[in-house]
Amino acid sequence: MINILWIEDQFHWIDKFKTVLEQADFKGKNETGNGNIKNSVQVFKFAEAACQYIGQTHDEPDIAILDAHMNGNDHAGFSVSRALNKKWPLVPVIYLSEHSGTGIEQKAFEESGAQDFIAKHQHNIEAVLCWRIKAALKQRAFHQAEAGNPGSVSSALIQSGHLAIDTTTWNVYWHGERLMNPTNNKRPLPPTPRKILRYLVEASPSPLTTLQIAEKLDADVEKFSNANYRQHIRTLRQSIEQAASAKGLPSFIDNCKNGKGIATFGDNSAYCWIKE
Repeated sequence: MINILWIEDQFHWIDKFKTVLEQADFKGKNETGNGNIKNSVQVFKFAEAACQYIGQTHDEPDIAILDAHMNGNDHAGFSVSRALNKKWPLVPVIYLSEHSGTGIEQKAFEESGAQDFIAKHQHNIEAVLCWRIKAALKQRAFHQAEAGNPGSVSSALIQSGHLAIDTTTWNVYWHGERLMNPTNNKRPLPPTPRKILRYLVEASPSPLTTLQIAEKLDADVEKFSNANYRQHIRTLRQSIEQAASAKGLPSFIDNCKNGKGIATFGDNSAYCWIKE
């Protein structure tokens, strides 16, 4: 059972999602319920009431779902997010909104520390919402474990030193910091570099050549070149460098030059993962 704090001002959305959220199995394999109440869902229709509740209660939610635009105010959800972050900084915040792809979504990520932003109007939205909540809860569990707090890391995690790869959500972490696309830090690391990193970690300390990586990726070995491999390695190094900088850690790229992390083996057509 998990405790969900939900801020939503429109009754039809509450009617649509509340039962789904109450019955979903967020800790198991099924996203749909069997009619039994599994979770506590506390709904507030006004941002002010939610902020007052957060200030007074000692019951920390497992996750918060916010609508950004409420009762004619584009900033209503952000005030709740600030109150949550101030009191419980590890509580993941997901926005469930009709304003995806707008300045509201941009502000949610840049200013309010949103974990995710989900468009209400999309196919199979009930299942999508449950999938994303499960992913956010897994990430929270990882951060709790990394910080030495109660919680468990998913058994689907591949770990090597301070690197962790969640093979369920395909999120990758360096010292607990999620790796993002180095060319757009609002988006996750692309799939191919994530797969390559996994193969390097699993093969460590043995190196993997371009041909070996192409075979593991099931790519056309005639078209997957040394240059392709180098570009994906560059993306990985820059992404981890970005995470290291965010945590105030030493340069990862410098470590690679010194034979740690993602090290070049022999010539530029082979690389290996060397745990720091």
